[in-house]
Amino acid sequence: MTPADRSHRAKLIVCFATVYLVWGSTYLVASIGVHALPPILFGGIRFICAGILLGLVALALGRKFELDATEWRHLFVVAVGSVLIPNAFTNWAMQYVASNQTAILNASAALWIALFATRGRRAHALDRRTLIGLVIGFVGAALIVWPRGNLTASYFGMQLLILLAVFVWSATTVYIRNVHSKLDLLSFSALQMLLGGVMMTSAGLAMGEAADWTWSKPGLIAMAYLTIASSCLAYTAFAWLAKNTTPAMVGTYSYVNPAIAAILGWWFLDEHLGANQLTGMAIMFAGVALVNWPQKDVKRLDDDEQKDPSTAG
Repeated sequence: MTPADRSHRAKLIVCFATVYLVWGSTYLVASIGVHALPPILFGGIRFICAGILLGLVALALGRKFELDATEWRHLFVVAVGSVLIPNAFTNWAMQYVASNQTAILNASAALWIALFATRGRRAHALDRRTLIGLVIGFVGAALIVWPRGNLTASYFGMQLLILLAVFVWSATTVYIRNVHSKLDLLSFSALQMLLGGVMMTSAGLAMGEAADWTWSKPGLIAMAYLTIASSCLAYTAFAWLAKNTTPAMVGTYSYVNPAIAAILGWWFLDEHLGANQLTGMAIMFAGVALVNWPQKDVKRLDDDEQKDPSTAG
């Protein structure tokens, strides 16, 4: 293995660990936040702060913010598809849906990402083993969400809202993979978060959430954690992975995160973790292992592709 290969593998390990662990914990933290602060303003201000922080880092590193009509179009699509819709819908639904259940519903992202990625400029076909791994993972997710007890129409509607958020997020993830931007990763991520955060904040103000705002200590701590760990660190790691590995491997975060979120929700928020959830998580991990098992015929992306910007939400 060459030094370049070892460096690439080390980056993969660090980025996957960051995405798995940080995003696995964000459901617990977000649940605390949306119950302490107005949900849409909570998300909007978080992303504005994250965008400003990343932008300052980009400027300190000498990164350029050269924008034309095409760049603004890409930024608008990504801001809507990876910040505004997914986070607004999910934050609103999490007022009623438990954090572990929200995370589990996000497991469908891996299948959508892999399917959407079979089309576009950088289409990536599904081989048999990857397809089997995704199906196994999805079966595990289905087992986890299998209805237990009475399911009200309102609760079912909130779950559908989360699934719609996941669908939009997945499509935007693949859109990012297929477009070319002159901006580097850090600059694109900063502007995308800032623009999406402004959209969310505007939506929250239009909904009258300002009247419900309080300087809640738990809410502000949750916002700080999500701003720095989730929006800045994990989003950047996910963006790098979206350009430097296969869509199927990128999508495995949506299998691992629910397992972490379910354990944390059970531990800290006393959310129920039944036998079917434990079994389903075990099945999901089997699917992740199958998708992630090294393949000799998978080529690394060339240097130009690795320099392309990307982000996710």
